[in-house]
Amino acid sequence: MATDKMGFNSKLIHAGADKDKFGSATVPIYQTSTFAFENADEGAKCFAGESDGFIYTRIGNPTIQALEKQVAILEGGYGGIATASGMGAVSSIYIGLLKQGDHMVSTDAVYGPSRVIMEKYFSNFGIESTYISTSNIENIKRAIKPNTKVLYIETPTNPTMEITDLEACVKLAKEHNLITVVDNTFSSPYLQRPLEMGIDVIFHSMTKFLNGHADIVAGMIVTRTKEMYNILRPAMVNMGCNMDPHQAYMVLRGIKTLAIRVERAQQNAMKVAEYLENHPKVEWVKYPGLKSHPQSELAQKQMFGPGAMISFELKGGFNAGKTLMNNVQLAMLAVSLGGVETLIQHPASMTHSKLTAEAKAKANITDGLVRFAVGIEDVEDIISDLDQALSKV
Repeated sequence: MATDKMGFNSKLIHAGADKDKFGSATVPIYQTSTFAFENADEGAKCFAGESDGFIYTRIGNPTIQALEKQVAILEGGYGGIATASGMGAVSSIYIGLLKQGDHMVSTDAVYGPSRVIMEKYFSNFGIESTYISTSNIENIKRAIKPNTKVLYIETPTNPTMEITDLEACVKLAKEHNLITVVDNTFSSPYLQRPLEMGIDVIFHSMTKFLNGHADIVAGMIVTRTKEMYNILRPAMVNMGCNMDPHQAYMVLRGIKTLAIRVERAQQNAMKVAEYLENHPKVEWVKYPGLKSHPQSELAQKQMFGPGAMISFELKGGFNAGKTLMNNVQLAMLAVSLGGVETLIQHPASMTHSKLTAEAKAKANITDGLVRFAVGIEDVEDIISDLDQALSKV
């Protein structure tokens, strides 16, 4: 059956993989640094781009290519560009799209290192950036300058769970000739496909939901057009942000169960969010599946489900957050998300600790904020663990 005629779950199993000449049920691991040519003419064609043969794994590899094809198909894009990590994807995008004198508008609560490398390193090369709450389209309009080149969105945001209207961003970007980039890590293509809404570039930390087992680090860029692919692919290759074949194999394996993992995790997350919303020691809960979320209608419009990420504010601030972290037993005190296990972390002292107090305040990273990545354990056990830990706060 042709891939374009398959449903999403079938694509998770079959998309991207060419038929193996030996009949392997899984994509083989081509664990090699270099590839031999049949003759000099074939080598010349490969280097001239006239052949789809392989040269060197930094440039391309059959195992990696299978993963790139699959994620591009799942996202509804033109082509995938696999990277060694999510930050490798971010760096490749910055290098490929921005030059001296350019300006980028981005989400204020964007993943911490994505902001840190822009403000600490790329600013040294004359690239400007402005961080605002992109959940309000008027904020974006006010932030755009004559030299703005890129609109970089994270939705839902990490860890405040704010949602940005992607269709409105596409419309605004066209008016100002901007390139739109979306970090789709929190949702995965199972829950959100921004390229189908007109976004130019999306990327993932595939460490999270796509791999789903907390055992590798990997990234992926997917472009909507061939033209954008031809800009970003060389940026990644020349920077050496390439993935390893074994990484690609691991993600290919993980993707097969993406749907059933996300479905189970978000079912659990809904019950956990309802429990937290009614807990006397919790000030508020942000989860797109709750009617209390200020953008629940927008979430229903542009997402296929609310996901498995919850943020909530503890009464008692910083000390309450630390107490909760020190008393959970089932939930792992760890960064990352999207795996089969439940993770908990305290942004103010962990992922966003390098931001200034002013930057944290603007991004709504409060002292009592907790990020909870719900896994696929029995939901009764997750809630029981939270209950006993909260009793000590």
